[in-house]
Amino acid sequence: MFLLILGLIILIVGFSIPRNNPRMGGTSIVLKWIAVAIIGIGVLTSTIKQIDVGEVGVKSLFGKVQPDILESGLHMVNPFVDITTFDTKTQNYTMSSVHDEGDQAGGDAIRVLTADGLEVVIDLTVLYRVIDKEAPRILREMGTDYRNKIVRPITRTKIRDNAVYYDAVSLYSVKRDEFQDRIFKTIEADFKARGLMLEQLLVRNINLPESVKLAIESKINAEQESQKMQFVLAKERQEADRKRVEAQGIADYQKILSTGLTDKQLQYELIKAQKDIALSPNAKVIILNGRSNTPIMLSDK
Repeated sequence: MFLLILGLIILIVGFSIPRNNPRMGGTSIVLKWIAVAIIGIGVLTSTIKQIDVGEVGVKSLFGKVQPDILESGLHMVNPFVDITTFDTKTQNYTMSSVHDEGDQAGGDAIRVLTADGLEVVIDLTVLYRVIDKEAPRILREMGTDYRNKIVRPITRTKIRDNAVYYDAVSLYSVKRDEFQDRIFKTIEADFKARGLMLEQLLVRNINLPESVKLAIESKINAEQESQKMQFVLAKERQEADRKRVEAQGIADYQKILSTGLTDKQLQYELIKAQKDIALSPNAKVIILNGRSNTPIMLSDK
């Protein structure tokens, strides 16, 4: 459009130069040709529009948005039509308590009140995209800043509205997936009504008040101590069972010895022991008396 206006201005200037002036006649012709070339280039660039991959174009003529869209590729359009492109690829919007991690400067996490009246801070990432055919309606009703007009306020409001159904501890632990599914369904409906498709909702972190964190840590430590004590008791019971079996074995052995050994068997075992003693390098002198055959060992050490 700029080239068209510039060419028209140069063309008017060319025609305004007097023809009967021999000095300016040549300049007038040159200006006219330049104006024609600029107008031609302007018409060419204004009528041929390229839409990149993952984008759609929305046409507006003198402020009126056209209902049809331009998909990716080259298109011949009215040179007076203004083309607004929309990114239809997956986009993300992050709200985080970490400084400069989210889309807004500074901490932008969502502060909510739970069913037990505690304040919980939630970090969240929203994955969404523009629905192709809804781009003209988005431009007409919201403009191009749908991130701050739709994505951010709806997400924050719906999370606050749904967090009141959960207490802080369950929201942090056992009810986290249920909470995520619930807010996804409510936000998805509102997004779709405004031309956006919610693809995924990621609850990245839930920060509890410090007092609740200490209570949870104390409970976890108590459970760990209880499990440790159960392990120690189980080990002691096993040891007691082992000693009981060992004692029973000794008692059975002694019983067998007291009832099953004869004098001849004892004499045989004594002879074997004496033989081992005699072969031992530590025994130097063995004296046997005639009655009990009990050896007396003398050593030179």
